[in-house]
Amino acid sequence: MPTTTARVIGSPLGPLQLVATGSHLSAIHFSDRHRSYAQDNGASAVLERASLQLAEYFAGQRRTFDLPLAAWGTAFQQAVWQTLREIPWGELRSYRDIACALQNPRAVRAVGAANGRNPLPIVVPCHRVIGANGSLTGFAGGLEAKRLLLELEGSLPTHGR
Repeated sequence: MPTTTARVIGSPLGPLQLVATGSHLSAIHFSDRHRSYAQDNGASAVLERASLQLAEYFAGQRRTFDLPLAAWGTAFQQAVWQTLREIPWGELRSYRDIACALQNPRAVRAVGAANGRNPLPIVVPCHRVIGANGSLTGFAGGLEAKRLLLELEGSLPTHGR
């Protein structure tokens, strides 16, 4: 069984807990959603890389992440999360856009549910998904965190807020 390691890093969104399973990043938790993993409970190359890449992202020096990921979910959730990874930095999509990209335009609610269960926010950019009317919708870190991420990327909608 792979070893689980964790580390808490500072960010403009507050503390983030990074979790690695073996050599893959498996979760990012916002401070109010920390699970009972030990903090800094062992050396992990992937946590080092993730910490550095997130710091670069928050400094405006990184637009994509290059990390081995291990997110567990259903086949549909995996498909949604892969589609999220294809949204370019600074661009937005609606839940309907994601459903259509999956060739299932009636799956808007299921896309929303899968988006909400994304275990790797920021790296798998669920914050880039907004309501069809341009409104900011749910985000694990809260709407203020979503707003900050979209401002960082220069893509905060000017209407529908």
